Amino acid sequence: MLLQLLSVLWEALSLQVVLVFLATFLLIADYKKQIRPRNYPPGPRPLPFLGSTLHLDFKKPQISAQKLAEKYGNVFGLQTGNIRIVVVNGLHLVKEALVHQGEYFVDRPKSPVLDKIFGSLGLVFSNGLIWKHQRRFALSTLRNFGLGKRSLEERIQEESRYLKEAIEAEKGQPFDPHFQINNAVSNIICSITFGDRFDYHDSRFQKLLHLLDEALLLQGSLWSILYDIIPSVMKYLPGPHHTLFKKWGQLKYFVREIIEKHKEDWNPSEPRDFIDAYLNEMAKEDSASSFHEENLLHSALDLFLAGTETTSTTLRWGLLYMAIYPDIQAKVQAEIDSVIGQSRQPAMDDRDRMPYTNAVVHEIQRISNIIPLNVPRLTTKDTTLAGFHIPKDTVLLTNLTSLLFDEDEWETPNVFNPGHFLENGQFRKREAFLPFSAGKRACLGEQLARTELFIFFTALIQKFTFQAPKNETLSREFRIGLTVSPLPYRICAFSR
Repeated sequence: MLLQLLSVLWEALSLQVVLVFLATFLLIADYKKQIRPRNYPPGPRPLPFLGSTLHLDFKKPQISAQKLAEKYGNVFGLQTGNIRIVVVNGLHLVKEALVHQGEYFVDRPKSPVLDKIFGSLGLVFSNGLIWKHQRRFALSTLRNFGLGKRSLEERIQEESRYLKEAIEAEKGQPFDPHFQINNAVSNIICSITFGDRFDYHDSRFQKLLHLLDEALLLQGSLWSILYDIIPSVMKYLPGPHHTLFKKWGQLKYFVREIIEKHKEDWNPSEPRDFIDAYLNEMAKEDSASSFHEENLLHSALDLFLAGTETTSTTLRWGLLYMAIYPDIQAKVQAEIDSVIGQSRQPAMDDRDRMPYTNAVVHEIQRISNIIPLNVPRLTTKDTTLAGFHIPKDTVLLTNLTSLLFDEDEWETPNVFNPGHFLENGQFRKREAFLPFSAGKRACLGEQLARTELFIFFTALIQKFTFQAPKNETLSREFRIGLTVSPLPYRICAFSR
């Protein structure tokens, strides 16, 4: 009996020793990961396993970044899990990283969430030769299908007519413009990528736009961040992160179906859109090995995502600000009436003669700040920035908020003020205005987005006066997903 008791006690003691050993080993391993390299940027002291996460407000990360910059300087370091992050603030240093040292910060980082959704394929999250080949092909193909040409501008003008008809059907009653605007903007990139637009009452396409919206919102959630920090644990735990992966799976299925239909009636001599052009490239004997069907799927999905989300979000902010500032909306309308009138469609040739409207569009982009920390980069080799050592494989975040709200760059940075882009009544370019990023990884669709923003915005303000519904106050509060978007709101559109 005594021997059995001693045996049980010994086993219990052995288990405790093993657990203590494991806990000590994990703490030491975690501590070693958190040892900063010599001359590494300063930052908050990371906690075991949690890193710097307690120093971040995930609902308002741009505010956290500003506070940390005030404390540690314009270049500071963070840590989430075993991932080192350096955050760069201020126009001079952001341009130094993205432009002057662009080749050292050209890659995209990998994370468990992104890797599970996108892998190393497509236009946004690929690196090296794969990225170079895909980006070069996409730019060339987009130009062939109208980018920068009158034909694409006419396509946007036509879509603006459909959008105005959809809004006019609301008959001045309160409505949420979210998915009507999404549909209109998405139809432009869909016509280039998939060869067709989708009707505003197409239930399948509306479901797809809702899927995209929900997926992007989940991707910016705490659940997604936790999955990146402890993927080996989170993949076994229930939660919205599994819903995120399911929704992206459904989005991929939609694009894959379109590719299959294209393959059925594909005519190599008459490419209709990006998918056809990609199938032609795949068929070439001397094409790069990165041109295959999975890369086609991800590249088409990237174009659909990027061509829908950022511009439509900016336009939703635009209508919200016009309703909040009726005097600014009235000035835009006066300029439209003077230069274009009420009967003719707005065109890009009008922009230079409409400095106030152009300034308002730019101010909407500045103050809405929809990608406040930019799309992350990854160092390709050890380098130095502002005198600090940045090791290879460090994630770089360029804080665009520090540019767009810099008190030294803007007269009234926290106020919606089109005067930021005006000088003596003429439009004024601003160096600190970088909503499309800069350098080799700058937004591939910048020219398309600029055209869409001007034509859609001007066409809507030409046709309607936007107001808050009676007894409702419009809010400028936002929600964080992959972009910073306004909280759902209702608005009234009265025909002029």
